[in-house]
Amino acid sequence: MEIKPEIAERIFALEEKFKNSGQDLASYLDGLLYDRYLTYWDYLSIDTLLSLQKTLTHFPDEKIFISYHQITELYFKLIIHEQKQIIEAEAPDANFLIEKYNRLNRYFRILTDSFDVMIKGMEREQFLKFRMSLLPASGFQSAQFRMIELYSTPLENLVSFKIREQFSEKSSLEDLYENIYWKKGGIDLKTGEKTLTLKQFEKRYTARFLRIASEYKGRTLYHKYQQLPDSVKNNKGLKEALRNFDANVNINWPLMHMGAAYRYLNKDKETIAATGGTNWKEFLPSGFQRVSFFPYLWSEEELEDWGKEWVNHMFNTQKENC
Repeated sequence: MEIKPEIAERIFALEEKFKNSGQDLASYLDGLLYDRYLTYWDYLSIDTLLSLQKTLTHFPDEKIFISYHQITELYFKLIIHEQKQIIEAEAPDANFLIEKYNRLNRYFRILTDSFDVMIKGMEREQFLKFRMSLLPASGFQSAQFRMIELYSTPLENLVSFKIREQFSEKSSLEDLYENIYWKKGGIDLKTGEKTLTLKQFEKRYTARFLRIASEYKGRTLYHKYQQLPDSVKNNKGLKEALRNFDANVNINWPLMHMGAAYRYLNKDKETIAATGGTNWKEFLPSGFQRVSFFPYLWSEEELEDWGKEWVNHMFNTQKENC
């Protein structure tokens, strides 16, 4: 059988490649002969993926709840993937950074829009019943979202707003972490004690969170932008992309959480406790937390009014629909 010149050229190139790495081309060719053709379902592990939606109750809408949150965690994984590429990039130009931030914003826009699945896609009566089998688990325990925050900005920007001025970049990571804003959401308002939800979360992830904070100290997205040359830093498109990312994560995303919580946990002037006992009315509103990844990109007035207009609009809309 005659071997076409283009095939022979590729074989020679492969032989050179494997020879340079001390490998035997013939063995790899044998492997190709014995190997099965790759299928879509094997490549994506479809059977495994579709087996992960294991419900705890007989209520049909629980499968929606599980699937939605698993999809959300996959998007979080993609977001972290892009964040690390930005952080590790050497001398990135504006086009590279804008493209990466556009991806981050696209992921968060999809996540924000997809909250309709939670807000409108489940029966409230079913949710209020199957949720009781989830205790004390809570979306509060999403470690990947906390990692997104740690890769985005230094810990001092994540300290609870009411005491943030007491801390700075000179504060120890342990002190900053102990006063991080989201921990306030895991405090029982009646007793002042940590909920089991928070205790579980801290036990599982504290060491990992502190390791990330230490490894990326001075290397977050916040610092990456500051270290850019002025010619890149002053790019209007880049500034807008960073501001959009900040607003998407710290205003729009919490806002949609508030919408879902208000839809299911607030009815007829009665407030139902969230799973795990998180004090969601104090924890979720962006206007209360005022978390900004890039505060230097916003005016004092914008930071002062952080998310307030959106939260007021959401509350008024929800009340009209109740």
